[in-house]
Amino acid sequence: MEVWPGTAYPLGATYDGTGTNFAIFSEVAEKVELVLIGERGKETRIPMPEVDGYVWHCYIPVVGPGQRYGYRVHGPNDPASGTRCNPNKLLLDPYAKAVSGQIDWDPSLFSYNLGDPDSVNNDDSGRHMMYGVVINPFFDWTGDRQPRTPYHETVIYEAHVKGLTELHPEIPEAQRGTYAGVTHPAVIDHLTRLGVTALELMPVHQFVNDSTLMDKGLSNYWGYNTIGFFAPQNTYGAFGDRGQQVQEFKAMVKAMHAAGIEVILDVVYNHTAEGNHLGPTLSFRGIDNAAYYRLVEDDKQFYMDYTGTGNSLNVRHPHSLQLLMDSLRYWVTEMHVDGFRFDLAATLAREFYDVDRLSTFFELVQQDPIVSQVKLIAEPWDIGPGGYQVGNFPPQWTEWNGKYRDTVRDFWRGEPATLGEFASRLTGSADLYEYSGRRPVASINFVTAHDGFTMADLVSYNEKHNEANGEDNNDGESHNRSWNCGVEGPTDDPEIVTMRQRQQRNFLATLMLSQGVPMIAHGDELGRTQQGNNNTYCQDSELSWIDWSNADEALIEFTASVNRLRAQHPTFRRRRFFDGRPVARGEGEPLPDIAWITPAGEVMTPEDWDSGFGRSVGVFLNGNGIRGMDRRGSRVVDDSFLMLFSAHDQPLDFTLPHEEYGTAWRLVIDTAGVPEHIEPLPAGASVTVADKGLVVLQAVMAVDTPVASGAPAAAAVPTVAPVPVATQVALHEQPPTGEPVNADPLPDDLSPSPAAAGATMDPDDGTQGQS
Repeated sequence: MEVWPGTAYPLGATYDGTGTNFAIFSEVAEKVELVLIGERGKETRIPMPEVDGYVWHCYIPVVGPGQRYGYRVHGPNDPASGTRCNPNKLLLDPYAKAVSGQIDWDPSLFSYNLGDPDSVNNDDSGRHMMYGVVINPFFDWTGDRQPRTPYHETVIYEAHVKGLTELHPEIPEAQRGTYAGVTHPAVIDHLTRLGVTALELMPVHQFVNDSTLMDKGLSNYWGYNTIGFFAPQNTYGAFGDRGQQVQEFKAMVKAMHAAGIEVILDVVYNHTAEGNHLGPTLSFRGIDNAAYYRLVEDDKQFYMDYTGTGNSLNVRHPHSLQLLMDSLRYWVTEMHVDGFRFDLAATLAREFYDVDRLSTFFELVQQDPIVSQVKLIAEPWDIGPGGYQVGNFPPQWTEWNGKYRDTVRDFWRGEPATLGEFASRLTGSADLYEYSGRRPVASINFVTAHDGFTMADLVSYNEKHNEANGEDNNDGESHNRSWNCGVEGPTDDPEIVTMRQRQQRNFLATLMLSQGVPMIAHGDELGRTQQGNNNTYCQDSELSWIDWSNADEALIEFTASVNRLRAQHPTFRRRRFFDGRPVARGEGEPLPDIAWITPAGEVMTPEDWDSGFGRSVGVFLNGNGIRGMDRRGSRVVDDSFLMLFSAHDQPLDFTLPHEEYGTAWRLVIDTAGVPEHIEPLPAGASVTVADKGLVVLQAVMAVDTPVASGAPAAAAVPTVAPVPVATQVALHEQPPTGEPVNADPLPDDLSPSPAAAGATMDPDDGTQGQS
């Protein structure tokens, strides 16, 4: 076999149509062998002839797509000094674009003899390893166009490739649980019906199934155990694992884009599947241990662990940083994905010990012309000291807002002293993001996610029920801020069933109509349950898959209807924070862009925030007070809306505010069911909000009032038919009319005032917090 010198860049196995260039980094290696794997597992070992800047490389003309390969690295093996080279261990290329097979957890995969961590195990691991695969990089992207949906128009749907598709009756069995299954028209139709604009996939980077779970008959279902940062998970491929999974993944992305849906990947760059010092030697550890991992300074046989998984990637090392950035660019340029959600992102900011929001990784992202232009979403915490960093990421980043989740859950279960913070979360969490120059869209709002209860379980269980995980119910979060509505688990009690349905609608409506970017966890829109298990990371079973046969059709329609309301009205998706300043209008006194209303119909005072009705509040959203302009430079104006929230245990009558806020109001949402009044209600009228209920009203203007700038062009007359009683959304889809605008538009770069009429009073310390 001819072996040419090749080049040191790009890293990985690169097929050019004639042959393949192989390149791998190792600063500690004394010799590196490329290993080509035959069909029956026979190895052909080829010493890498060249090394430049610690990159070993060669070019082999006859090697093409489908070829399996690995590496054997010769060098020092002294764990106490941080080196763990052993040529008896076949190693996966960190830059492998596809992976074939799985590891079988044979003892030869470990660098020591099991039971004796200080020993050396020289058994050969070759036949027990997964292999890299040379891929065909060519794909017909003709016609593909990335949607590039603005954040303020984005609705995210978090999903698991297998969980979303495994039980869908319309998907062919051979395609269930795969990328091809996600591409099926039945799935795409469901997402478009809901109004989803971005599909956020749980980890699809090649991951390893833990031996401890396999021994229990379980598996690493979620996939937060990455071993290959460039390779799509091969078990999600319907047509093979010799590179077919790459083509299938690309086809999935192209199909999503054709439907106007972005694809965001949940990525795990904070650690790898090799675990701590007792883990297997699969790739990074045997190539250059100290370069890829954070080691304990005083004893380098041990690993720093900010993730709870055994190790943390060494983002202080230039080649580890290069690996991350090369991976991100690859998924954008070659796989056409539209963004990333970074698992335990605070770990990536740890250069030395404390979290540093200006760490090298974030600086590299900031200046990268490709990665900086896609959606970047942080899970803003890890388990290390100071690891809870909500609100502290750089300006171009958005964040999973855990404070939103906790506050909204507390409000709807009736917890005291949550009203002020609920107001802040509802209006975009300015207290977290405004100081750094960010806008409401920096907040990725969610009530539930993969980690924790589903929404149906959130209203059905007070306690977690994780017995199936085999850890005596000790795993998972114990403080869930949930309420079972009176009975733990399933019940036939009609009153409890009705309350649970209402609470789900309350959560969904609150989520969709809050300022910021809403994220729905897959299956919440159809009542998915995990039977009280809030930690299904190891449950690759019907417990965690969506049961499409029991989908709550009425809840699906409710979710879709509320999202249509959000999509049609920029009032609910503002690009700037409220400032509470008066906005001039055609007639009457100017009104603020937001006003908080008591159940008596009066504007709330600071003292009201801690009053006896502290579980109920109304909020007026002024459609004439939307700051900024649309894409064509026109001022954005919309109808005004009034949202009435009540977390009380009894129905509560709200008086509609004085007529300067609106002469008449049309009911558009009532989470308690079919509204009694579908005709417009005058100012000063009384509206009953159910116990644990949410009502949304839209200001009604005279028929001859000009249509305001920025109004949707469609649906000039009511077109939405009534939906079942349990999920009524009285959406009379007519264009917002607003009042003629006589005020000059506010400058687009005007900074919000910190002391605004829309600010709330914190009942605890009496200080103002921006609402």
